[in-house]
Amino acid sequence: MKNETSKISLRWLYIALCTVCLAFAGIIYAWSILKVPLAAEFGWSNTELALNFTLTMCTFCIGGFLGSRISKLIGANLSLIAAGILAGGGFVIASFMKGDIITLYISYAVLAGLGIGVAYNIIIASVNAWFPDRRGFCSGCLLMGFGMTSLVFGSLLDALFANEAFGWRKTFLFFGIIMAAMICTAGIVIRKPAADVVFPEGKKKAAKKKESFEVRDMSPTQMLSRPSFWISFVYMTCLVAVGNSVISFAKDLALSTGASAALATTLVGVLSFCNGLGRILTGALFDAAGRRFTMIAANVLSIVAAGTTLISVVIDSLPLCIVGLCLVGLAYGACPTVGSAFASSFYGQKYFATNYSIVNFNLFAASFIATACASLRTSSGGFVAPFVLLLSLACGALVLNICVRKP
Repeated sequence: MKNETSKISLRWLYIALCTVCLAFAGIIYAWSILKVPLAAEFGWSNTELALNFTLTMCTFCIGGFLGSRISKLIGANLSLIAAGILAGGGFVIASFMKGDIITLYISYAVLAGLGIGVAYNIIIASVNAWFPDRRGFCSGCLLMGFGMTSLVFGSLLDALFANEAFGWRKTFLFFGIIMAAMICTAGIVIRKPAADVVFPEGKKKAAKKKESFEVRDMSPTQMLSRPSFWISFVYMTCLVAVGNSVISFAKDLALSTGASAALATTLVGVLSFCNGLGRILTGALFDAAGRRFTMIAANVLSIVAAGTTLISVVIDSLPLCIVGLCLVGLAYGACPTVGSAFASSFYGQKYFATNYSIVNFNLFAASFIATACASLRTSSGGFVAPFVLLLSLACGALVLNICVRKP
């Protein structure tokens, strides 16, 4: 009995370690801070830098899918070690850039994006296996870590960039090394739960009553043949596009409404904090209220977030912009948790890693909307046009959301 308790207690070590690990891997969401010294030194345009963010999101999705396949061939542990080397290596190579933006695309977007995507998928799937009774909570904690990087490291990154003895090159170099070490440590430590481990009973009776179908395991092919998947995929793409786009230009948005440079950096951190908070709150909401209510709530929050931020831009209000950024963070944080819980509750656990990686391709599609928003910003000379687009997408998502039915 004591041995059994000891085995189960390992899950709390895993979730703590991997939440910290994902906080480092979530550096891709701090792009609005990371791009500043690059634009200053190399003179790259907003569109060129936005494309790097788009490419990073694309390779992140591809990495998630590859991670689910590679882990079956060589195991989760070796896959995580390889992902850590790839992700860290991308940042190390980027630290030696000489002005060719293609080097940025290859090192940061392709290598680091792929490595982080592989690590993200394997960590989520591996740790979730230890929490069959609290999947929403587990996903929320892990995704909170992934979404809070800008809050944890934002001010530090800004300070290091401004330090002449350190600068952005050494910052990229050391951050890459530390991130690689963290992911590789997770690869060495994490183990799958043994078949004889008995977990506590989940307290999800109320939530299960809200679903009118019995969950069964579906392969990726079966999942892709269901209309419910495609409706939900487009719905989630629309919602993710709101957060993705704002994250890519959050600092510039704050500056445009009158924030100082220091406050703008802080607000990127606040957005990051709300992103992380939204993930864990959504996980708890899913466990308590069920999938249907959670998906509707996330959608309504996205509409309010986009609308509030649009108004702040129109009337040039910094306080309202701050509220809007907080709401955008909460709404965006809800999206990955909804995606994880959706894949699990609709299509089961047997093929969860692969199914979840496919669901995450909504980031791939949404990243192109972020690039479109950057182009709209340039062509229109402001943020009104991008937010009109994002608000329209959030409203359209609500129509799709209502149409989601059992698989």
